[in-house]
Amino acid sequence: MVHTVQFLHSQTRRDIRAELSIQADMASASSLLSEDQFLCSICLDVFSKPVSIPCGHNFCKACISRHWQDKEECQCPLCNEKFNKKPKLCVNTTFRDVVENFKKLRVVAKNDLLVKPGQVPCDHCLGTKFKASKTCLVCLTSYCEIHLEPHRQVATLKEHKLIDPVLNLEKKICKKHNRMLELYCRNDCTRVCILCTEHRTHHTVPLEEEYEEKKVQLEKKKLEAQKMIQERQKKVQEINEIMQFKRKDKDEAVENSLLVFNNLVISTQSQLAKLLNVIEEKQKAAERQAEVLVIELEKEISALQRRVHKLECNSHIEDHLQFIKSFLSCSSSSPQTKNWSDISISGQLYVEDLRRAVVELEETLTKETERASQEFRVCCSKIIAEETIQKKAQPVTDLETLPEGVKLDTIRQQYTVDMTFDPHTANDLLLFSADSKSVRTSHLWWFENEGMHRFNRYAYVLGKKGFSEGRFYYEVQAARKTGWDLGVVRESIRGSKTLTPNPRSGAWIIRLRNNTELKALNNTPVKLAFTKKPVRIGVFVDYEKGLVSFYDVDAATLIYSFTDCLFNERIYPFFSPGPSEEGVNGAPLLLSPATESTVWKQLKDFLVLIFTVIALVLILQNE
Repeated sequence: MVHTVQFLHSQTRRDIRAELSIQADMASASSLLSEDQFLCSICLDVFSKPVSIPCGHNFCKACISRHWQDKEECQCPLCNEKFNKKPKLCVNTTFRDVVENFKKLRVVAKNDLLVKPGQVPCDHCLGTKFKASKTCLVCLTSYCEIHLEPHRQVATLKEHKLIDPVLNLEKKICKKHNRMLELYCRNDCTRVCILCTEHRTHHTVPLEEEYEEKKVQLEKKKLEAQKMIQERQKKVQEINEIMQFKRKDKDEAVENSLLVFNNLVISTQSQLAKLLNVIEEKQKAAERQAEVLVIELEKEISALQRRVHKLECNSHIEDHLQFIKSFLSCSSSSPQTKNWSDISISGQLYVEDLRRAVVELEETLTKETERASQEFRVCCSKIIAEETIQKKAQPVTDLETLPEGVKLDTIRQQYTVDMTFDPHTANDLLLFSADSKSVRTSHLWWFENEGMHRFNRYAYVLGKKGFSEGRFYYEVQAARKTGWDLGVVRESIRGSKTLTPNPRSGAWIIRLRNNTELKALNNTPVKLAFTKKPVRIGVFVDYEKGLVSFYDVDAATLIYSFTDCLFNERIYPFFSPGPSEEGVNGAPLLLSPATESTVWKQLKDFLVLIFTVIALVLILQNE
């Protein structure tokens, strides 16, 4: 032990001297010495225990001994000088020190000598710090290559555990026990030393082991994330390919639709031109007939005017006999005239011809429209078929995996049903529209018809359709209303004289009152906060999952969900427009219609527009 301490003291003194002169030595060594000068020509490595033979060449003692072994005559491997007697091999101590110093300089040079920002400095270097090569967990000190030599040569120091250099070592030492924080406490998520008693009952593992384990987990999660990225990239590619096909289908549909429309317009213009031609021809015939009749009438008028003049002259004859003879002469020579009371322009024939032409145009337009309708269906068949397939397929989508913004859109597209009110389940307090899509509360309260399926004392009504399986969704518009009830109830509640709306009694309902109070009528009512009163409310039911969810459709946000619902029987949508509140809450509840095929709806609107344009043309022409 004393010998070890003495060795360390002497070694430290030598290291200090070496450190003070190492930079100068480095400069001179790098300029004057080369590595080739310190290489053994036999092993081609730096000399180890170099010896000099009589010819002056140097070799490793072990190398030259092996070279001369079992040889009768010894000679130099370099110059081939022969020696009569095998030379005695002694280590050249001076040259050995030079070689060892060169080794240190080379090690230092290879380790970049001076410490750089972010690197661990040697704790034993004075003045200029060298980069640490190892950290000793027993000495709790970091060493450069020069100061690490004792740990490689002294037996007791060789047992110390060396690790890669550790930065900020003082932060990784237990201040209480002055030991390395080698353990990791999983309970407190912190580093501890082996002597920290407050963590003995906790789950502790070696820090390095925890590090390796977490590193493996990190790689696993990274692989999972990369897999998810690849899946999403594949999905993006699929979507882009689908959209490319859809664009192609759209272009074809547009091109074919324009062709059909142009053909329809040409046909319509042709039939309209025929009608106008008929009208024009009839007008010309009527004008020719009128001209002939006017000429004849003008001739008769001239003759009658002459007769009037002659009669006027006779009226001035004073001789009675002469007057009588003149009158008889005029009476016998009266001009020939027609009875014009029954003569007129052939208007009836004109009207009949025009009516016939219009009927013919209408029939042609009907045929052309039907043909165009069929051609439009063919043109847009792919798009319409896609929409039809999407609605009929009704795949069971895992809604929980969808992003919130996409979830409601998917529900609306796949599960919307066409819902109407069932007036037979309501008393006379409620007023319904003819299509049973609108309901409001009457200002007058009376109870005449008390059927067995009616809510006799409440402003409640059920939906027409009931459900005992699957998923369904409908929307209710509640604009300008200050109160309402919406939800679903069991079939057995129909006609109940009393109703306590909560899941225990078979009702899953949310309620708005006074325009500000929104509650979920759970077994214990839940007050629901909102920044803006919902105007369009979507109700979604998953019968098998026992789920009833309410959505603010305009904001695309979830209002509330009843989970683990025990339906046990057929369920019906439930509605109440609420009390009228002296007319303040008099606006109706409206059921939104189920959306039809977008393409077909646009096609129907387009055909209606065509009929409207044609009708306007005909009206203007008649005027």
